[in-house]
Amino acid sequence: MIKHNIGPKAREIISRDEDILATSYSREYPLVVDHALGSELWDVDGRRYVDMMAGVGVLNVGHRHPQVVEAVREQIDKFWHICLHDFYYPQAVELAEKMATIAPMSGHTRYYFGNSGTEAVEAAIKLATIKTDRHKFVGFIGAFHGRTLGSLSFTASKVVQSGRYPKGVNVYHVPFANPYRPVLACAPGEDYGDAVVNYLDNELFSTKLHPEDVAAIVVEPIQGEGGYVVPAPNFFPRLREMCDKYGILLIVDEIQSGVGRTGRWWAIEHEEVEPDIVCFAKGIASGMPLGGIAARDEVMAWEPGAHGSTFGGNPVALASAIATLDVIEQEGLLAQAEKTGNSIMASLQEMQQRHPYIGDVRGRGLMIGMEFVEDRRTKKRAKAFRDAVIEYSFEKGLLVIPCGTNSLRMTPPLNISADLVEEGLHILDEAMSAAEALVGREFLVPVGD
Repeated sequence: MIKHNIGPKAREIISRDEDILATSYSREYPLVVDHALGSELWDVDGRRYVDMMAGVGVLNVGHRHPQVVEAVREQIDKFWHICLHDFYYPQAVELAEKMATIAPMSGHTRYYFGNSGTEAVEAAIKLATIKTDRHKFVGFIGAFHGRTLGSLSFTASKVVQSGRYPKGVNVYHVPFANPYRPVLACAPGEDYGDAVVNYLDNELFSTKLHPEDVAAIVVEPIQGEGGYVVPAPNFFPRLREMCDKYGILLIVDEIQSGVGRTGRWWAIEHEEVEPDIVCFAKGIASGMPLGGIAARDEVMAWEPGAHGSTFGGNPVALASAIATLDVIEQEGLLAQAEKTGNSIMASLQEMQQRHPYIGDVRGRGLMIGMEFVEDRRTKKRAKAFRDAVIEYSFEKGLLVIPCGTNSLRMTPPLNISADLVEEGLHILDEAMSAAEALVGREFLVPVGD
């Protein structure tokens, strides 16, 4: 779409990459990273970028936070592997005890540590099957839960991700409570969250699926890959009520939304309901490979040996996670994420008055999305325009990435400075103006009134 002005070192590495790495990698733009610090990043040719994607919502305390770096170095000087599945070490206990103080459910909780987000989802669905002795599940259209076969059975955001693979789990998908794009009919004055749960309870459970066969409902508090969609207000309270009615476990996937991303430790806290199992990864360890689940004590029904992982709960990753949570607490980053997020949302809403392709601005804390449309009345998706905005942003020195079909997401580190936010938003504004100047060319269409 846009011919990027990248340097010779970047071009040479990209050429070698394309010759030897897997063809499944999908790159957003030709960024070849050399080093990063805080909320800034430099490529191999020395070009600087404002980082408002943070490794896809992973670097919640920024690149190379000194406290995290020191914790990792200290642990490497002790040992970096022994296998948590077979032996004990204090880092696992310390992190679990720390996470228990911020868990989004009351009562005693237990923790399992793996390597990634998709492994966290795999662990959750296995645990739900063991606990309930049921083997069917409910998921949501637009969801992303990972790419291994079990979690992929729930993923329903892009057909390229799941369309050609066998389903490892029996999952029934229903519409998500997306208030901007409702697909179910609502009664006059009815909240769309009610409409979705009513459909699930009154239609799916009476025609296709017996509720007593359902082990769990797996859901993101805010859909990530599906477009950064904040659900309608009544959705989660009604969902929790229905799960209690039928003895169904509520599993929330906080892999992208957790660890302070939305201004609270967990996005589900905004909904004022308690889950039974929480999946976490991404921001928990500042980029070190760590994921896992938190579960109510009475739900963690595994017998010894029923689940495990050679590298899961690696001590270096655990040390990084402990330091990451300490930084968030000590630097007051929950409050800062909420404050900065409110400021960014206000700026984007102001831009919405000047840029007619912005159909919706939504999010919580620093999990913010913009959906682009060709016409605000019809809400026809403006994918090409969204892509042009991201490409121009990169060209001008800002890193943002897509989500959904036609949305853009902003997930900067929770401690990004006000100056860098201002710089990033200025670039984004310029990028939208540049994309608008392309309207009428082959790959962009004019906007409606």
